[in-house]
Amino acid sequence: MTLLKRALGIPAPVIILTFSAARTTCRIPNGPDFPSSIVMKLLRAGVGLAAVASLALLPSMTWACACGCGVFDVGGGTLIAMPSGSETGWSAWFRYSYMNQNQNWEGTSRAPASDNTDKDVNTNFFTLGGQYVINRDWSVMAELPIYYRRLTTTDDGTVNGPAGSIYTADITAMGDLQLTAIYTGLLSDMSLGLTFGLWLPTGDYTGPTGSLGGYEFDRDTVPGTGATSLTIGGYYVGGITTDNRLAYFLQARYVFAVFTRNDYRPGGELDGAVGLTYTFDTGANTSITPLLQAKVSYRTHDTGSNADQLNSGYTRLLVGPGVEARLWKVRLYADVEFPIYQYVNAASSVAVEGTAGQLVASVLVNAVAAYDF
Repeated sequence: MTLLKRALGIPAPVIILTFSAARTTCRIPNGPDFPSSIVMKLLRAGVGLAAVASLALLPSMTWACACGCGVFDVGGGTLIAMPSGSETGWSAWFRYSYMNQNQNWEGTSRAPASDNTDKDVNTNFFTLGGQYVINRDWSVMAELPIYYRRLTTTDDGTVNGPAGSIYTADITAMGDLQLTAIYTGLLSDMSLGLTFGLWLPTGDYTGPTGSLGGYEFDRDTVPGTGATSLTIGGYYVGGITTDNRLAYFLQARYVFAVFTRNDYRPGGELDGAVGLTYTFDTGANTSITPLLQAKVSYRTHDTGSNADQLNSGYTRLLVGPGVEARLWKVRLYADVEFPIYQYVNAASSVAVEGTAGQLVASVLVNAVAAYDF
């Protein structure tokens, strides 16, 4: 019997379901994976849907990233990044995400690039994470994002040159440290879980200054928020076929700032995901699991004198395929996501404050490498 079995008192495959929504196999030796009663299946699905839906009623990720990087924190690429049969309870992962925002958008349609003083926000996200399973009901997790961002924007005459000139600035810096507790004791098979988190203002929330002394990045484009934030979330995973090869998952998370500084409060963000997975076993402790998922993001306006209140906040829906490959203690995951609906808040005209719209990306890329110790 492994250390994980002794620590949690349950078969190790159950942990595969609990902490890997991209896999969701949950094979229970010598027994069914779920109660055979259709009523019980519907009840469990209802409980999961209610838990996720209840989060949407609250007033994901803020990060001073009005660009919407919080969407990377839900879906298949997040629940893979948790222990899945680890003998020690420890797991670590590295996540790479990419987003190039080069299209100006106002409301539900593309808008002239000349309306927006920002021209391009090109970002590589590198996230280091680790988790420890304390017991059957609780585990803890920490994540630290690192940004490499290149911003092309319009000078106001205080940064690098005359007003109206275009400059490009680069920054490589930490984002806000994320600490999360995960509770999986709601159901006996641990298929329904809740998450509670604290984000600390470790990220750079000012950025570099230009040759004329002004800041090259605005508050909504630097890696850090300067804020302490709280998160609440939940997930539910379940089988569709009797062998659970075909399965589904639901996940949601809401992030909101509680302590802020320098007259900038990032908007609260709700991110959710729903997906289907199918697992192909390719040998002992090896498998390939393709998935198809849809994600929704809703972000409120940023507020404060250092925020662009009119040109912040959005609603969007993304869809995309992904795949997970598992080989013993190593898990690899990748997906691409495409927006099929976007509504972004924008000033009614350029005359209001000299800029209108927000930059959006046509595709988002995400990849994870995880190892169970």
